[in-house]
Order: sequence, then structure tokens, then C-alpha cells
Amino acid sequence: MSSLGFDFDLFVIGGGSGGVRAARMAAQRGVRVALAEARGLAGLGGTCVTLGCIPKKLYHYAAHYAEAFEEAPGYGWQVGAATLDWATLKQRRAAEIARLNGVYDRLLRASGVTVLDGRARLLDAHTVELATPTADGSTTHQRWRAQRILVATGGTPHVPHFHGREHVITSDQLFDIDPFPRRLVVVGGGYIACEFASIFNGLGAHVTQLYRGEQILRGFDDEVRHFLAAEMRKKGVDLRLQTGVVAVHREADGLHAVLEDGNRLVADAILYATGRVPNVQGLGLEAVGVAQGALGAIVVDEHFRTNVPSVYAIGDVTARLQLTPVALAEAMALVDHLYGPAPGAAPRQATYDLIPTAVFTSPSVGTVGWTEAQARERLGRVRVYRSEFRALRHTLSGSDERTLVKLVVDDASDRVVGLHYVGPEAGEVVQGFAVAMRCGATKAQFDATLGIHPTIAEEFVTLREPVGR
Repeated sequence: MSSLGFDFDLFVIGGGSGGVRAARMAAQRGVRVALAEARGLAGLGGTCVTLGCIPKKLYHYAAHYAEAFEEAPGYGWQVGAATLDWATLKQRRAAEIARLNGVYDRLLRASGVTVLDGRARLLDAHTVELATPTADGSTTHQRWRAQRILVATGGTPHVPHFHGREHVITSDQLFDIDPFPRRLVVVGGGYIACEFASIFNGLGAHVTQLYRGEQILRGFDDEVRHFLAAEMRKKGVDLRLQTGVVAVHREADGLHAVLEDGNRLVADAILYATGRVPNVQGLGLEAVGVAQGALGAIVVDEHFRTNVPSVYAIGDVTARLQLTPVALAEAMALVDHLYGPAPGAAPRQATYDLIPTAVFTSPSVGTVGWTEAQARERLGRVRVYRSEFRALRHTLSGSDERTLVKLVVDDASDRVVGLHYVGPEAGEVVQGFAVAMRCGATKAQFDATLGIHPTIAEEFVTLREPVGR
């Protein structure tokens, strides 16, 4: 289709990781690109930069200083009582996020992208209406025509309906909560719930985590799940499984969470981290006829095209895998498909196997490949290697934290199909092994690799005897 008669060749709705990457890469190919973000400059970078990965990791770092102060005497350091200045931490985090928002803005404009501030919705297959608030409280409306429209609006926290729902918060509000919640109830068992339970426990709150399931981190390796739950409890998180909330009341001494067994918890704040849903409200998808699946997820084909030929979608709004690197990979694959790869480069494709991931709990979790159960179901015969130990650092620190390393190997091919780790710096450790597994590394190749001694990571190349087949 000719781009004549259109204001833009590509109109991107959403300034998160996927939208920004797609807009930049397309503009660098000479495509006329506009990007609209409902939160303006302050929202560029999306959930990951503004309300997710980056601020969460900064708070994760902050929480670990408390452990470091406690462990320091074991190494001869004499430190006094440490106190957290919550206001300073929030201010420092906010300044860094604002800096990153500005970086994204400059990158987009330098690439030739037209950055628009406002909430966009589709009027038809090629028309977008942008609503922009003005200083006097009114709203201006503009319409733009585009040959192709890309929806990359991400996800948003989901809170189920129950009595007292208005009293709880989501992760979006937790970063700037005031005052610091000395008593925090976290509802949920996914990675967001577990991460914030660990973080605020480390920052000094009394944390109670409630999960209706039989164990946290559903979908992860069962041994990892049980191991992490035990370690989190050792560090002070009051983790209660098969426990749910039926109502929340605000009373003079705080928020009262009424549990399914009739008991009550009193808290200063109650965080609901019970999943995220595609952010599709008000986009006009129904009027245009864009097909949607469960919870509003936009249905796309292998090239991220919806049933409306000019409309595409990537990232969390499609509810495939809600990970920032996945959205980035999809963005690059889409741009290569629509406008060709960069000169001299091969077209990229998004793949969804062997995706490494980390959970920034205390201790942290890193994993890539299949769980033991998945491998047994798909391959039949597998070998499992594992080691559990107290890291060298803690022989003097006084901490009783333990570490778990685990390999799952296809018995027929000797290929390592699952690698799981619970311990310090899990993301840093597992990233390198993910490269090896992407290249098809076998257990024999792991065995032939020399370890760096003394490190925790060397355990992955010194495991010799399987614990089970």
C-alpha cells in the first residue's frame, strides 16, 4: 500500500520498551514514525523503566544493605545501628527514573521519531485520535492518519473485586508510598509479589505474604519454589500458603485483612500483586474490530499482525511473555519484517524458547530452559544434577543462607535443557549460561569447562553425579 495520503508510515501507541525500540529502529530505516505516550515524557520507557524493573532493582539493592550491615562484624567491621531514610531513597530513585525518561526522549527524537503527548485511540484501521490535556484542564483532540498502527501499550496491575478493594494498592503506588509501611501485607505468589515481599522485608518492614496456591512462583521448577520459600521464611517473611483475603476494612489501628479462615491481619498497607492484564482500555479496539483473547489480550500472528491488516501489536499487550527483553526482541523482529533488516544484517525473529529470567528476591532466582517436570514430560529420560550448600561468603558472615544449583539434562542427547539457580546475583550468573544453552551446550561440554575458583557459579561445571534419572 502506498504511504501517500498518510501523515505517518508507522504510528506507535505506547512509549514502553517495545514501542520505543520499534519506533527508533523503524525511523532509522527512513520510515516516518510517530509515537504517542499517554503519560508524556514522564512515561517514556514504560512500566519497566518507570514503575517496574529499574526502580524495583534499585530498591532490591537498597534492601541488601541491611544484610551487609548485619554481616559486616563477621569480617571484622564494627558498624553502628543503621536506619533507612525512606524519603531519600524515594527521591534518589525518582531522579534516576526522570533521567532515564529524558534519555528515551532524546533517543527517539534523535532518530527522527515524532513524539506526541496524549492518550491515543483507534478510530478506524488507519486513523488515530490523540487526546492531550492542556494547562487549563481542558483536552485537545488531534487526528492522525497512518499506513500502519502498532499497539504497544503493555500491561497494568490487576486487582480482583472484593469488599474493601479501594483500600489496597498495587506495585504502581508502592514505590512512593508515604509513610514507610512498617506492617505490609503482600497478596500474591508470582515474581512481583515475592520480590516486593523480599525487598520490604529487607528495608525493615514486617512483611506477611499470602498466597492461595500450594507454593509460590507457579511455573518455576518445583525444587526452586520450595527452596526459595524456605529461604524467604528464614529471612523473616511470614509466608502463608493456601491463604486468601475475603475483605479489607480500614480501622483506627490500620487496615484489617479478613482471611478465609476468619483470622485478621492488621497492616499499614496491603499490596495486591495478583497478576497483570493487557492495557487495552479505551484504545478503541472493539470499534475497529481487532480480535482480542482472554483478559483483552490482542491476538496476533507470527509477524505480530492482528486480524485488521494495518494494525500490529507487540509486548505485554499480547500477553505472550511479559518480559522486557521479549518486547524488545519482538520490536526488532517486526521492524525487520516490515521494513527490512539493517544493511548487512540478517532478518531477526523473536523466539520464545530458552528465555532466561531472574526473580530479584532474597536470595534471588535465575533460570533458563525447562523445569525438571517439563523435561520429564517432554523427553522421558533425563538426568538431574544438583548441589545445595552454604556459600563461602557466609562461612564468616554468620548468615545461614543456602544456595541451590540444578541442571536438567536430556539423557539421549546429553544436552542441558534446564538450568536453575537460587543464590546471590542470580541474574548475572545465569545470563552467561543462557548463551551456552542457546548454542546447544551438552553436559560433557559443561564438564570440560574449567571453573573459576572459588565462586558459586563454578558448581555448574563441577557437578558430576546425577541425583536422579
